[in-house]
This record gives sequence, C-alpha cells and structure tokens, in this order.
Amino acid sequence: MDLAFTKMEGIGNDFVIIDDRKQKLERTGSYSDLSIKLCNRRFGIGADGLIVVLTSSSCDIKFRIFNSDGSEAQMCGNGIRCLARYAYEEGMIEKTEFTVETLAGVKIPKLNLDDQGRILSVTVDMGQPVLEARDIPFHPSQHGALVQTIDTEKGPVSFTAVSMGNPHAVIFVGDASKAPVTETGPVVEIHPAFPEKTNVEFIEVLSNSELRMRVWERGSGVTLACGTGACAAVVAAILNNKTDNTVIVHLDGGDLTITWDRESGHVFKTGPARTVYHGLIRI
Repeated sequence: MDLAFTKMEGIGNDFVIIDDRKQKLERTGSYSDLSIKLCNRRFGIGADGLIVVLTSSSCDIKFRIFNSDGSEAQMCGNGIRCLARYAYEEGMIEKTEFTVETLAGVKIPKLNLDDQGRILSVTVDMGQPVLEARDIPFHPSQHGALVQTIDTEKGPVSFTAVSMGNPHAVIFVGDASKAPVTETGPVVEIHPAFPEKTNVEFIEVLSNSELRMRVWERGSGVTLACGTGACAAVVAAILNNKTDNTVIVHLDGGDLTITWDRESGHVFKTGPARTVYHGLIRI
C-alpha cells in the first residue's frame, strides 16, 4: 500500500502528516505502530511525531498526534500550527480561523496572511493553563508551594508543574546551553510523581520579555522545539515573577511569541509552520 504524506516543521519540530478522514488506515492498522515506522530517521521518513487528520463531529477538523515512540500525546503546539497550514493549503478548511478537536480540548488556530494571501505565521489560542496538581496530573510532595522538588537518581530537581493539555516540568537554569537536558530530562520524564510522564523544559531568563529554552519531550527525547512547552515555560515564568505577560521564547529551532492574556486566562502562541515536501511511502 502506498501512503501519501506531507512532511512539515515548526521551528525544527518536524512531523509526518497524513489525511485519514476516510479512516482507511485506522481500519487496517495501528496509528501507534505506523508512527514508530514512519518517524524512524534511518528506516522511515524521519520525524518527531505523526499527525493524523480526521473528521470531527464537533469541530472543523480533528487532530491526533503520536510521538516517535508510538505513544499518543494530548496536544502539540508546533504540530497544531503545521496542521492549520496543511488543512488550509490542502483545501480542507477555507477559513483562516477555525476549531480543532484534540485530546486536550478545542484549540483555535488563526492563519496570519500577507496582502497576497500567503501565510506568514499561525497564532493558536492554546486555552487556559492547568495549575491544579491532580489535573496536570502531578503528585506533589509538598502542598501550597509553586516550586516543587523531587528526588531523582541524578539528585533533587526543582521545577514548576504546568499543563497545557499535556504535562510539563519547567526547570529554571542559569545557562540553558549547559543544562543537563539528556541527563535530567529522562529521569524527570518518567518520575512516579508524573503518572502520565512529563515533558521537561530547561529555561534561562534573558530579560522580562525573553526566555531561552531547551527541551526533553515526553516520548521523543531532545527536540529542537516544543510549542506547548514554550507556553508552559512562559506561564511558569510569570507565576514566578520572572517575566511580563508577552515573551519571546528562543528555542533551538527558532522563536515563538507567547502571550498569557490574564483577563481571559488564555495563552496565545504565534510562530511559523513550513511544508518541507510531499511524498509517497510504501507501508
């Protein structure tokens, strides 16, 4: 069977996107197994994750995302920007602002166009951050404290826990370039305090309007960018009185602009999404 796909990236966070609105693939196999196969960088297409486009009974379109290890994530900030561009350019959606069904609830991307109708960037209403430990989910060792500490085989780790529809542990560091991403990231990801595992962000505060971020993503390892992680990082920075409400987050793959609108409580994320190529692969 030949499978049509599109390879896309959002500031270096790359995805294989497939259209399964007729559910042919869902009837013939597992999205999880397909993700492992397609995302393999030596024997497959190569990507951080697989995005599946489906029909929705409640929204304009439905989004499912699977990490490169086959696990399904609730949401992906960079992935949903790619989905928005893909759906618009493939004629699935004619509106520049529309609703997307995800496991993390309804998300609303908006395509920002130039005078000639070309897509400049995508802004996504990511909804309200979740800060209640039981809803992240996270089992705190102490109550009422914003910054939590857990014991790991690499020593104690302090962080702020936030969910943007998926769990995050935001660790503030003095120098992001020297952060122990590949050492601390994996042990925090699978720590028992996070029953659904967690993404781990290492954040250097550059100013009250700029952050430098590196990330260990749940189910994928080190990636060049994480959109929900950037949102969680800004929420954590604001809660810890480190930044203003609008922040540019510098990631290894590029920059995102994050605004936490305190009146509505919603977090808005703006950044690029780019089509790399279209192709066919035999599965």
